[in-house]
Formats: sequence, structure tokens, C-alpha cells
Amino acid sequence: MKNFEWLIMLSVFFRESVLYSEGLSPKNPMLPSAGTLDNVTKTIGRLLDGYDIRLRPNFGGDPLYVGFDLTIASFDSISEVSMDYTITMYLNQYWKDERLAFSSEENKVLTLSGDFAEKIWVPDTFFANDKKSFLHDVTEQNKMVRLHGDGAITYGMRFTTTLACMMDLHYYPLDRQNCTVEIESYGYTVSDVVMYWRDEPVVGVEEAELPQFTIMGWETNERKIKLATGTYQRLSLSFKLQRNIGYFVFQTYLPSILIVMLSWVSFWINHEATSARVALGITTVLTMTTISTGVRSSLPRISYVKAIDIYLVMCFVFVFAALLEYAAVNYTYWGARAKKKKKEKKLRDKEEKEKLMNAKAAVEENQDGVNSAEEIIELQDLRMSPIPSLRNRHKAKYYKEPGGSDQSFPPSFRMHRNYSFPVRGGHSHHRKDRKRTRLLNQLKKGAGVIKSSLPKIKDVNVIDKYSRVVFPVSFILFNVAYWCFYVMDGGDTTK
Repeated sequence: MKNFEWLIMLSVFFRESVLYSEGLSPKNPMLPSAGTLDNVTKTIGRLLDGYDIRLRPNFGGDPLYVGFDLTIASFDSISEVSMDYTITMYLNQYWKDERLAFSSEENKVLTLSGDFAEKIWVPDTFFANDKKSFLHDVTEQNKMVRLHGDGAITYGMRFTTTLACMMDLHYYPLDRQNCTVEIESYGYTVSDVVMYWRDEPVVGVEEAELPQFTIMGWETNERKIKLATGTYQRLSLSFKLQRNIGYFVFQTYLPSILIVMLSWVSFWINHEATSARVALGITTVLTMTTISTGVRSSLPRISYVKAIDIYLVMCFVFVFAALLEYAAVNYTYWGARAKKKKKEKKLRDKEEKEKLMNAKAAVEENQDGVNSAEEIIELQDLRMSPIPSLRNRHKAKYYKEPGGSDQSFPPSFRMHRNYSFPVRGGHSHHRKDRKRTRLLNQLKKGAGVIKSSLPKIKDVNVIDKYSRVVFPVSFILFNVAYWCFYVMDGGDTTK
């Protein structure tokens, strides 16, 4: 019995010896022993003793290679107004600092808190196209440092950043955009730090979703950027995004099509119903204006024309043309009636004037006959008068005496002389008047030719009948051309 107790005691002692040798607690084999924790603390203290945080690893020697990989957590938003997008990601950086090596075995790993990064050298990485960023700190700062036995370091963090994305909106909303993540070292040139993408550089793109865009793909590249302070290594991650058109179909395109079709209803309304047709035309015009204003409010004030601008402008033109069509119908109808009334009035006035002139001429003829007979008798009496004074009065009436006025001459012998003197610039003034008159005559002649070439519309309903066909056919042709051009072309502005 005693031999059996001694055997049990020896087995327990042997087990505890093995656990101590592996650095584990005998009470809980899954936890490290207090001695091991003391050894790790001493190891970290020994590594940081004399460590200069200001100097990069392998200072003065070959450049340090820093690897990168990203895990996309989510795409938060994309703004066309501010030309940027917001993304949440995990950024991991990998490099080797031999000053922190604590074991010859690579599988020895120490996972430390993010505060440890403040005590060692870390790359001065920044995002070249960053606008604003923040590190998540709930419940603690989302940072971690993983130290391997050979000095390899993994430095990870989770943050949200807003990055600039310059968009080409010529094909908006049928466009494709290319948004990038630009990673670079702020102070270390390629002679000190060389950045590179790891074998699996990006993870999580396939699971990311956007409300307005579909991620068509992504690609990474590495290039060197030459700046005023030196040449730097830059890593780029490019997302190819295609805009989803469903929102714009129901919010912009379909309402615009219905408004244009609504304006065609006026072609079936009687042309004498002025209030109905005018109210319908003005309502459709104002509705198109409201839709255009709403679309422009969500876009930046850019100078070039976008695809949606072309569509809205053409819809506005069709609606406005429908309103002008009624103006043409109304003018033709009432203008023809006014011309007819004016012509009838002119004929009546002409007839009355002719009657008045005929009556006046008849009265004057009768009066002239009496006066001429009396003058002939009086003239004969004066000529044959035996009294000299009467004969002299007759001569003085028709013959001018020396120094007298020419009014004593009969009307057929009177002479009127106009003496004109040349005026400076008179010829040029007359020449300008002639040119102006000639130009006005040519314009009147051209207007007359155009007016004569236009078909004379006797029934204004013909305009409405043609409009019922011309407007829908024109709008259908425009839509076919518009959608074929922008959809087949693809709106790829990333080339």
C-alpha cells in the first residue's frame, strides 16, 4: 500500500515538473505560470532598454521593407458634391526589427496592446488622398501589436477615413467611377523605406455593398512618386464602381417621360378651350423646372454638361414646344379671323370712299361748268368794254408790269426756282439712306418669299393632327438615340 502511495506522489511531482518546465501553471495548465509572466515582463523590459524609437530598423543600411494588406469592413458613403467617399477598413503593416528579437523560434509570438506601439519605431504611413480620418476607440483603441521571436512585427488598426475621389460626371448617372486608396510614407524616401503589397493585399471587397454603386472590381499597383523632398514609394488600391441607375429611373427619368406625355394631351383638346390648354402647358413646364432643380441640387456646380442634363433639357424643350404649338394654333385661328374682318372692312371703306368721290366729282363738275360760263362772259365783256379803265384792269390781271410781282401772270406762266447749295457730307448721307432702303427692301422681299413658301392653313385643326404624330415620334427617336449612346458606350470614365 505504501509503495502505491509513493508511486502516486512521484507521478504528481513529475507532472508538475513538466508543467513548470513548459511555463504553465500546475493548477490551470491552460494559463502561464507566474514565473513565465515575470520572464515576459523582463524580456520586454530588456528589449526596450536602450531602444531608440527615433531610428528605423537597420538604420544606415539597406532600406526597410514594409508590407501592407487591407481588410475592407464597409463602404459608408460616396458624395458627388464633395467628390469623396468614406470607408472603414483594417490596415495591417508588417516589418522586421531585429532589435526586438527575443527568441530564435519564429513561432514564439507575443500579442501586446496598442500602447506598445508608442514605445517602438513604427512607419510614418499616411493616406495621400485623405481628407479626414479617425481611429475607433470603443471600448479601447482598436490597435494591436504582435511581436514575433525573430523581431518580425505585425501592427494593425481599425479606422474610418474619408478619401478624395475626383469623379468625371459627363455620363452621370450612367457613369463608372474609379476611387483609390493612396498609401505612402510621409518622411522616408525609397532609400530608407520600401513599401509593398503582400500576397493577399485586399480582403472583404466582395462582401462590401453600396446603395448607389456596384463594385465591379479592384486592383493594386506600386509606383514611385517624385516630389520636392525626394522620391517616395506609393501603394494604390483602385476600386472600379458602376452606378446603379434604378434610383434615377424612378426619381427622374420616368417622371420626366410622363410629364412630356402629359403635355401631348393638349393636342386633343379643342383649340377654343384656351384656359385648359394654357393651364396644362404652364403646369408641365413648371413641373419640368422643379425636377431639373432637384437633380442639380444634389450635384456639384460643374461647367460641363452631364447626361442627365441633356435628357432634362430635351424634355423641357418638348414640353415648351407643346405650349408654343398652341400659341401657333391660336395665332393662326384668330389671326385668320382678324385678317378676314380687316379685309372686309377695307373693302367697305373703299366702296364708301369711291361713292363719296363720285358724288363730289359730280358736284364739282356742275359748279365748274357754271363758273367757266360766267368767266367767259365776263372776259368777253372786259375785252369789249369801251371804258379804258376796265380794259387796263384786265391787262394788269394777266401781265406783269416792270418791278411788279409775278403773281399777276397767269398760272401757266409762273416760274418757281429753287436754289440749292452743296452741303458737306450730303452725298454720303444719301448713300447711307439708299443702302438702308435697299437692305429693308431685301428683308421685306425675303420675308415675302418665306411667307409665300409657307403652306396656307385653312383649318387650324391640321396643326394639332400633325402634332399628335410628330411629337411622339420625335421623342421616341430621341430616347432611342440617348439610351443607345450612353448605355452601349458604357459610361466608362476610368480609362
